[in-house]
Amino acid sequence: MLHKHEKIWLTLSSVMIIGFMLFTGYQTFALGMGPPSHTETIDPQKVDEIEPFDEPGVYETGDNKYEVVMTLEAFMFTPSDIEIPAGSEVTFIMTSKDVTHGFQIAGTNVNAMVMPGYIQTITQTFNEPGEYLVLCNEYCGAGHQMMSTTITVN
Repeated sequence: MLHKHEKIWLTLSSVMIIGFMLFTGYQTFALGMGPPSHTETIDPQKVDEIEPFDEPGVYETGDNKYEVVMTLEAFMFTPSDIEIPAGSEVTFIMTSKDVTHGFQIAGTNVNAMVMPGYIQTITQTFNEPGEYLVLCNEYCGAGHQMMSTTITVN
């Protein structure tokens, strides 16, 4: 027979575990915050031949909506110059050609890991005009500290 405190502890811990599972399920399915599936994979040796990475650049996809197709490789972002109007929602579609890189936009919550063979997608709305610094925050080799670019919001 269980003691009164053991019953309380078992009940509370069971409720907490079920609560965590429900919360994680809600985030994954309702909010779309689950880990990426393996359907977004490509051959990192053929990035330049695979759409959309065969033509990296900035594309207008709708009213105040843009898509930036980027490749990251040895100390550079392609495209290196990104200009968008203020108030734009920008979806970054990225992959790496060589090693794992980071993609962090200073002053925002954008922070992603970009790995060879995987497609990383992240969306950000730029309401304030100005220049936003983009950094690689994953050590990628001897020239890592030079890997940066800017996003100009007009």
